[in-house]
Amino acid sequence: MKKLGIMAGVASLVVSTMLLASGARSADDAKLDELKAQGFARVAIANEPPYTAVAADGKVSGAAPDVARVIFQRLGVKDIVASISEYGAMIPGLQAGRFDVVTAGLMMKPERCASVAYSEPVLCDAEAFLVRKGNPKHLMTYEDIGKDSSATIGGPGGGLQAKYALKAGVPSDRFIVVPDAQSGLKMVQDGRIDVYTLPILSINDLVKKANDPNLEVVAPVQGMPVSCDGAAFKKGDEALRDAFDVELAKMKKSGEFAKIIEPYGFSAKAAMSTTREKLCASAQ
Repeated sequence: MKKLGIMAGVASLVVSTMLLASGARSADDAKLDELKAQGFARVAIANEPPYTAVAADGKVSGAAPDVARVIFQRLGVKDIVASISEYGAMIPGLQAGRFDVVTAGLMMKPERCASVAYSEPVLCDAEAFLVRKGNPKHLMTYEDIGKDSSATIGGPGGGLQAKYALKAGVPSDRFIVVPDAQSGLKMVQDGRIDVYTLPILSINDLVKKANDPNLEVVAPVQGMPVSCDGAAFKKGDEALRDAFDVELAKMKKSGEFAKIIEPYGFSAKAAMSTTREKLCASAQ
């Protein structure tokens, strides 16, 4: 009788565990089911080519959204719908439920990793400076800007660039928050700032389109690390993130990932050479 009681208890425990696991899976799958029913995923972007871009007709492109679109389609979500956001507003917007995912070159760093659920790396890049021809103040590093009391630098609000500048000794009143890349370009051309800073690929794309011989690019900025982004999901949506990662890994293995991002100038090898775990553990 005692043996039968033990067996009944074990059977009850197994059934309870299975029911709990089933309930957890249902809860985890709820977000993906919601997106499938909705027919699209709401993504936050920065309209910063080649990471992200919005055409005149509203079509969303760029390396990060192009990867995300394919993955969501494979997960049963037909399309993505983008909202342009400043970097500093992306994580609060995600947490508030205004976006389902951020696909915008939002580079991984420990404090961001604590706030969102990142996918594995998608796009990797280093930092660059846009200056006037001849680099009149010889600004090669963030420290150079900090030491020159007359030097000013512009960059996106809430981006890594502001953190790099402040850490290098640039006072907050000499780091000018610029709403978009075209504004940054114009401010350098007009002499309102000495430097505009973004990742190398973004700066190169900006300069190519401007076709202005009075501009010059300093790249890579000395002493700065290579950074990588990932698709950023709301904490609690890890199951959706994990499903995204499964498809991302398949694309990396098949070579499809490289075919999507490398025409934009990104390196698939760079993204495949590191992991979310390493990037989230390292100080940027």
